[in-house]
Amino acid sequence: MTPNDFRKLALSFPETAERAHMNHPDFRVAGKLFATLSYPNKEWAMVKITPVEQEMLVRAEPAVFSPVTGAWGRKGCTSVNLKAAKKTTLRRALAAAWQLAAPKELAQQLPRAAVPIGWPKNTARYASRRKTRQSPKRQPRRRKLN
Repeated sequence: MTPNDFRKLALSFPETAERAHMNHPDFRVAGKLFATLSYPNKEWAMVKITPVEQEMLVRAEPAVFSPVTGAWGRKGCTSVNLKAAKKTTLRRALAAAWQLAAPKELAQQLPRAAVPIGWPKNTARYASRRKTRQSPKRQPRRRKLN
């Protein structure tokens, strides 16, 4: 896989735009970043997925995927070794990243075939993918009567 192959794959998703971020190309949907290219160098890329998906990818293909160091890596940012990556594997990783960043209506347009085998069926909308979880309603404190 070359950087140009990665670029073509990333731009194949609906409404994806290429921009620059910190002097390297990035790919966005609805203004939200889902992948970058040439970070830390031209042989690498990055996809922004969930920590659960990251763990699955790193376990399945450690020569291709590795967590980004630091807090970004703990949040799901995953480095991709382009030389070791296969097109089908990378397409599925990009699909997961794109669905996470895309608005709900747009994410539902992605064909089921793009979703990785063994990943949750509704990858675009399961609860752990979103930062905005609803917290349980707090019950009012009751005073103790003496």
